[in-house]
Amino acid sequence: MFIYVLALLIGVVAGLRAMTAPAAIAWAAYLGWINLDGSWLSFLSHWLAPVILTVLAIAELITDQLPTTPSRKVPVQFATRIFMGAVCGAALGFAGGAWIVGLILGAIGAVIGTLGGYEARKRLVAATGGRDLPIALIEDGIAIALALWIVAYAT
Repeated sequence: MFIYVLALLIGVVAGLRAMTAPAAIAWAAYLGWINLDGSWLSFLSHWLAPVILTVLAIAELITDQLPTTPSRKVPVQFATRIFMGAVCGAALGFAGGAWIVGLILGAIGAVIGTLGGYEARKRLVAATGGRDLPIALIEDGIAIALALWIVAYAT
């Protein structure tokens, strides 16, 4: 049952930062914390997957701070977050023997993380006098810490 909570939460991470969740899952698979052998996600265990996904996650953390970055709620951004949440949830679900449930919960978590993260950030920025950068950095930290906690407990 706990794996379902983790699948939902990794989706929330994907909703906050789309590439942080798959980077964490790839590192966990590569390090042997989760076993994806024999699944359609086994490629995440290859050494190259965490390297590429980490570079993409870092790029996302940087570009998120730019004023030209589109809202996470535009269709392409939203769909990407849902897809990443679903894939990451499926990975955790596979490790727990229920990848389809993990996929669904990861997608639901991504919707929660996307919409909830947007609202929380908007309100906190307004409460701090319109200063977005500190709130964005806190959101980055929360996404990274939560992703690390999830993969640590998924073993």
